[in-house]
Amino acid sequence: MNSTPSPSDKAAPPTRWYHGVTRYQWLVLVIASAGWVFDAYEGQVFNITRNDLLTDILQAAHDAPEVRRYGDVFLGIFLVGGAFGGILFGSLADRWGRKPVMVLTILFYSVFAGLTYFATSLWQVGALRFLVAMGVGGEWAVAATLVAEVFPPHARAHASGLFHATSVLGTWLAAVVGLAVGVHWRYAYLISVIPALLVLWVWSSVKEPESWTDARRKAATGEGGKLGSFRELFFHRVWGPRAVLGMVLAAVGLGTFWSVTVAGQDLMLDLLLRDGMEEIQARTEAKFAYGIVQTIGGGLGLLSFGPICVRLGRRRTFILMQALALVVVPVTCYLPTTYLQLLLLLPLLGFVTLSTHAGFAIYFPELFPSHLRSTGAGFCFNAGRLVASPVLVLSGSLKALPGVDLRLGVTLMSLLFVIGILVMFFLPETKDQPLPE
Repeated sequence: MNSTPSPSDKAAPPTRWYHGVTRYQWLVLVIASAGWVFDAYEGQVFNITRNDLLTDILQAAHDAPEVRRYGDVFLGIFLVGGAFGGILFGSLADRWGRKPVMVLTILFYSVFAGLTYFATSLWQVGALRFLVAMGVGGEWAVAATLVAEVFPPHARAHASGLFHATSVLGTWLAAVVGLAVGVHWRYAYLISVIPALLVLWVWSSVKEPESWTDARRKAATGEGGKLGSFRELFFHRVWGPRAVLGMVLAAVGLGTFWSVTVAGQDLMLDLLLRDGMEEIQARTEAKFAYGIVQTIGGGLGLLSFGPICVRLGRRRTFILMQALALVVVPVTCYLPTTYLQLLLLLPLLGFVTLSTHAGFAIYFPELFPSHLRSTGAGFCFNAGRLVASPVLVLSGSLKALPGVDLRLGVTLMSLLFVIGILVMFFLPETKDQPLPE
């Protein structure tokens, strides 16, 4: 007797991605997203308040060279800290489990961010930014892996994209708080202790994914690979090249974020100052333009990546968005001559430059097996931070060259997207493929 089911016997695929998603799966998405919202807040609140913070600590003017210099230095420290934490905690999540490491990373970034309220010197700010970034990088690695493992295949891309897209809420929160506190920047960091309350929810609600418990059992009996092994990640003929190429892809996205995307605020500030607006008002308008208006476009880009890659595939979507960025960035830099024109273009800038970040949460967990999934995803995204950190130095050096203004500097930095496009030709397509085991 033929046991092969006929086409009519096979279950029809869900007509909507959210069909068949259980209450627990939604709960995991909400918890992971809540952690990531505050992750994004911790990163963006410094970008929004750094001028006020540094002028206070340095006792210098807003336009003093050391303010911009130390601002870039601390952003670089944040990238390095995120890389270290993401790599460390990503491996620990494969060894110890997803739940305890998620709790640890949330406590890491919330406690050390809150302590920034008491900072009175540059070294204190630098040390705390490093420790905050460790927690941020680690939480992303665990949360992205958890969402990918818990959701069914037909919903994975949408759920993972939605998870990363919630970072926009963190950016908005940072913008609103930054506008509310004004020059009283310390209060913006005091708010950072709130996510510590999430650990109770995580500990009481989250269960270890079946794929990880199975990988742990196989590792204990010698049937599977060693949990969280960097040796296997780097030297395996399949996982090693994927880790390196994924790192480069993330470095392009993160490097362009800090050198291109966040420049939207400075582009608006320069335009308003050229138009003769008073500096304090210009800075407020620039914060609003970047933190609210541009971020709306960025949020739409993050939300769009999942549905688009379900249709086009992961590789084609990465290539498409980066190609569009190569066009949109110079247009945004050079075309607008008025506040309104730039305000209309900033959402488009946010859309094309931020959309690929949702792709990292979708794509990286799909590249590695269960016993290396958090290690691999964490390495790709967070080692990418480390590789991207020199971009800040390069960006600052470019803008300091004679004859190179902000617009030209931003446009030149956008050429990094060419590298991102080339990388995708050497990575696999994971659309409609099961997670590696």
